[in-house]
Amino acid sequence: MSNQTTITNVDQVTIRFSGDSGDGMQLSGTIFSTLSAIFGNEIATFPDYPAEIRAPRGTLSGVSGFQVRIGSRGIYTSGDKADVLVAMNPAALKVNREHLRKGSIVLFDTDSFLKKDLEKAEFKTDDPFVELELNYVQSLPVAISSLTQQSLRGSSLETKDILRCKNMFALGIVCWLFNRPLETAEKLLMQKFMKKPTIAQANLQALLDGYNYGENLQLTVSTYYVERAESRQGFYTDVNGNTAIAYGLIAAAEKAGVQLFLGSYPITPATDILHELVKRKDLGVKALQMEDEIAGVCSAIGASFAGCLAATSTSGPGLALKSEAIGLAVMTELPLVLIDVQRGGPSTGMPTKSEQSDLFQALYGRSGESPVVVLAACSPTDCFDSAFWASKIALEHMTPVILLSDAYIANGASEWKIPKKEDYPEIHPPYVQKYFRESAEKWKPYLRDDQSFVRYWGVPGTPGYMHRIGGLEKDYYSGAISYDADNHQRMVDTRQAKIQNIVRDIPLQEVMGDEDADTLIVGWGGTRGHLLEAMLRLRKKGLKVALTHFKFINPLPGNTQDILKKYRTIIVAEQNSGHFAAYLQSMFGDITIRKFNRIQGQPFMVDELEDAFIQIMEEK
Repeated sequence: MSNQTTITNVDQVTIRFSGDSGDGMQLSGTIFSTLSAIFGNEIATFPDYPAEIRAPRGTLSGVSGFQVRIGSRGIYTSGDKADVLVAMNPAALKVNREHLRKGSIVLFDTDSFLKKDLEKAEFKTDDPFVELELNYVQSLPVAISSLTQQSLRGSSLETKDILRCKNMFALGIVCWLFNRPLETAEKLLMQKFMKKPTIAQANLQALLDGYNYGENLQLTVSTYYVERAESRQGFYTDVNGNTAIAYGLIAAAEKAGVQLFLGSYPITPATDILHELVKRKDLGVKALQMEDEIAGVCSAIGASFAGCLAATSTSGPGLALKSEAIGLAVMTELPLVLIDVQRGGPSTGMPTKSEQSDLFQALYGRSGESPVVVLAACSPTDCFDSAFWASKIALEHMTPVILLSDAYIANGASEWKIPKKEDYPEIHPPYVQKYFRESAEKWKPYLRDDQSFVRYWGVPGTPGYMHRIGGLEKDYYSGAISYDADNHQRMVDTRQAKIQNIVRDIPLQEVMGDEDADTLIVGWGGTRGHLLEAMLRLRKKGLKVALTHFKFINPLPGNTQDILKKYRTIIVAEQNSGHFAAYLQSMFGDITIRKFNRIQGQPFMVDELEDAFIQIMEEK
């Protein structure tokens, strides 16, 4: 052990905090990532926690983790494997064995690695590092629990409350390891425990003592310094996807000059959208927690009829319950934004894990010919833009829009340059009074623009435009209930054409990478960072490859077919059994698609993507 600590400069590093659900790993990870963002690093985070509210302590099923990747540039994902693992118990070490790279540091609490703890984690021997064959890592044993008790010996807290501060002691060591300044951490802790000053002071003391412990004893051969990122001038914060969606809805409502309404029912992992919007009464937002998923979407449809930007948030099971009401929004041609934060598995499945398996449901999961717009957010920060776009399309084209997110980007965070309002386009709903100002008596509820087929919006209470709409089929001209066969065909075709015409208002699809490549990697939604990093690695190896990643799914951008026809090999990578590949094949049947699919409830591993793409490219 060296008596003098050296500082190693690195471009990027990945840290994983892991322990029991009650060990405060999410808080430790969040504070560390916020410190790094303020310090000037690019960040990407991945909270990974069990669905159980509180699994038995020390068991494998109860392990909760928070991974953060920080760097000076090129941080597109939260990282494949950890350079540093904080393991608060043996179960955390065992569960995260596969997430450790060669030479990584494992900081662990020796007080929690006793015989009883090893048995709970199903170890057969008294040396977990040998049993797991972890001879390729640097173990860093620290009696974190005991030292936390010593740190807070004079505190008025009970022993159990003192031990709850051990996550801060561990965080202090990690902050020392990566040369993180603690001033901001103090502010974050005081803000977190504002109503409990004694708890705040105890956590702060444990944090400072953890930092000093590392500095005074020089626990490792080397500490690390990660260069600051080169950033454009502006105001920055770290934001997760759910919060960014809430902000995007607010921004769109302000641009359109309408009130924002959210009617939702809590469901993991979408609930934080409701939580965030409930706070925004100061901006005129009305957010209601309804008694169930169906009530949530129906309240939103009612608010839309009344003239609001109406939204509802859910996950896959909730989207299924909302399907009949979505059909009502299609038939009445009312603007509606439905956010589906995808999670793992059918039914209850794996509610805290991530998948992309709701795409077919979003595209086709309704009765009758029921076309809607489908978008997919690509990153935590892109959730803002995607929510804004979804709102703009819904309001200007009088249609439901399904915005797909997923648990990875919804809970994960990245640094975000707060945009300016003027950077975003105006939103112009097709109010009926703009088009029938002098002839209200000629207006009927289903009259529409001849080019876009968008129905004019008559907001109740507008003098002279009293009307009614409903779920039964309507006559194209009069808006009266109609069972005429030819009229039904025309209305079906019109509703479909209205959606397809939106292609005129969305950006063309972009391609990144080598212009002369034969191979095109295709993705959509929250896998963008992983696919981009895999593509960049392949190019560094001298391979010709390109990437196109889709946000707009229905309708697809106007140049999609031209792009796909250029490449000999098309690889569609998804966290499902091949939904988007099948969709593209159905739209453009003359293309050949190779597929890469993983459905494990976890983000893609870039190393795995790289190997799989090389294998496909080398096949004849």
